Amino acid sequence: MNAVVREVANASAAPLQVGGLSHRYDSKIVLDQVSLALAEGSVLGLIGRNGAGKSTLIRAMLGLLEPDTGSAFVFGEPALKLSDSAKERLGYVPQQPDALAWLTAAQMFDYLSRFYPRWDHHFANDTLQRWKIDSGKVMAKLSPGERQRVDLIRALAPRPELLVLDEPASALDPVARRELLREIALRAGEAGTTVLFSTHIVSDLERVASDIAFLHDGKLLLRCAVDDTKERYARLWLPASVAYAAPASLFGKRRHDDGSISVVIERAANGTWPQAATLPGARVDTLGLEDLFVEIAE
Repeated sequence: MNAVVREVANASAAPLQVGGLSHRYDSKIVLDQVSLALAEGSVLGLIGRNGAGKSTLIRAMLGLLEPDTGSAFVFGEPALKLSDSAKERLGYVPQQPDALAWLTAAQMFDYLSRFYPRWDHHFANDTLQRWKIDSGKVMAKLSPGERQRVDLIRALAPRPELLVLDEPASALDPVARRELLREIALRAGEAGTTVLFSTHIVSDLERVASDIAFLHDGKLLLRCAVDDTKERYARLWLPASVAYAAPASLFGKRRHDDGSISVVIERAANGTWPQAATLPGARVDTLGLEDLFVEIAE
């Protein structure tokens, strides 16, 4: 057992934690030494462009994909060998739900409820009616948005302690998206549900996430509290005359036509910016969450 695996295995049984995950498809690296843990009751937004590796990471986290290296644990159990009791505490919605498409929503719920002791029949039926979904219609004949809504209800009805959503709002209209986010916030606030959801929609993060993790080209570039981003990160612009002093950065470093350089900087633990920010002509600009996403994603 390598050092990363020992560290994760010996950690307290967080709802979800991974260490040193790496994976490739053919010659392309899609995950590169990703380590991440969710505290109980937290709402973590996993953000990144399409193709950043979010879905692969989520599948590896839940044991649906065996990574090339690294380990994943759900409620302290190896993700690849989850017990039935652990699965009962977990709700998951893939990016493109296609399971049991030959059943109606009512039939699917009736079938799945037998495997979940805490299945909330009232919530499932009430939400189907509230979202105006025909429970007697075969799933394969529902629209993509309706299919995604049904799958969300299916994941929430067992009252999971850990809820994992992969781009849960990709097929939803703005009204449905807001209802989903309200439900996530309600679950996290009242029931203490731990939530991980991936998205590329920054406004969704700002509404419900307590923490964010940026994934880019398979690498986890940063992890921080949503409320800390404006205080912790900024864009430093240096004129050409002092561009040579630009600090190193994992992302956001650009040289402009006039010879100036802009780079994303991080505030030190003592509250100060890198020394380059004090150079003549230097300018420090505040970054909102969407600005930070753009700097990382481009």
